[in-house]
Amino acid sequence: MNSAVIVAAGRGTRMGPGVDKLFLEVAGRPVVAHTWQRFEDAPDVDEIVLVVRGGMEPAFRELAGRYHFRKPHRFVPGGRERQDSVWNGLQAVSADCEIVAIQDGARPCTPAALIAATIQAAKETGAAVAAERITDTVKESDGGNLVAKHLDRSRLWAVQTPQVFRLEVIRQALAAVRDRGLLVTDDTAACELIGQPVRLVESPAPNPKVTTPATLPFVSLFLAHATA
Repeated sequence: MNSAVIVAAGRGTRMGPGVDKLFLEVAGRPVVAHTWQRFEDAPDVDEIVLVVRGGMEPAFRELAGRYHFRKPHRFVPGGRERQDSVWNGLQAVSADCEIVAIQDGARPCTPAALIAATIQAAKETGAAVAAERITDTVKESDGGNLVAKHLDRSRLWAVQTPQVFRLEVIRQALAAVRDRGLLVTDDTAACELIGQPVRLVESPAPNPKVTTPATLPFVSLFLAHATA
């Protein structure tokens, strides 16, 4: 069995005070409903676990009814940090889960082909991550606003979600993070800690995350085109 854990417990502070980015409407439905739909439609995903903020479960249940999400799903509460939310989600997957895909709730454009490709890569390698080659020239700063070093962009990738793992791999990796009291904002960083190889899977199409108001027009345009 393959499971998806959609992490939807954050507050999205970069969008501004009082704004819940997951429930901003773009292309006719809330951001997180688009994300959920991508995994609802994914033939390689058998169940969905949504990690949500306290008090938000009724709102997500309403989404399930409004958009007729029928794939088996359940809700679990988020944790203090993203890694804690992911941990909670991992504890809620079915006992016969073998592969788990972890997805940002605010990443609503993920192509079906990318979900399938990362799942296949995780079956082969143990861990895989959607990623995009960096095409801009990249500089490292001195900690302020001066350039300290030029970086070779040919070796640089911007990682996205889904980040997909054999279940026992990501549980072991996050357990190591928790045991050492570390903070990671990326699940593959936990794999690096235990020496687990991670396969880069190049995104075949735009896969943006809603982070700031400036990202909304692009996401909205892409979703409108995708659903037209």
